[in-house]
Amino acid sequence: QVQLVESGGGSVQAGDSLKLSCVASGRTINSFAMAWFRQAPGEDREFVAAISFESGTTVVADSVKGRFAISRERAKNTVGLQMNSLEPEDTAVYTCAARQASIIYKEARLWSSWGQGTQVTVSS
Repeated sequence: QVQLVESGGGSVQAGDSLKLSCVASGRTINSFAMAWFRQAPGEDREFVAAISFESGTTVVADSVKGRFAISRERAKNTVGLQMNSLEPEDTAVYTCAARQASIIYKEARLWSSWGQGTQVTVSS
């Protein structure tokens, strides 16, 4: 099992940027895929973006494409989510997830390790 710890959330104004980070520990994650999901109050968990840690292949949800970008720092076992042009609709708890395979899925049930989440609040 891999442990995940997120950081970087906060309260911002519409149009601002934030970068989230997720540090993985407990085992080598070179063969893993890592993802960000988000969940707003009263809503289902939503896939945001994912990256294959070894190849760097990324998948980004249509709802954030062009505004959000996912990246990894292999030496630091870290995945980042750069969020630009934030909108009030982006307000949610953002959670990092991992799965021990390079294939990326958008379904949350297929991800085996989860962090605690970090709150992002965007005001208009």
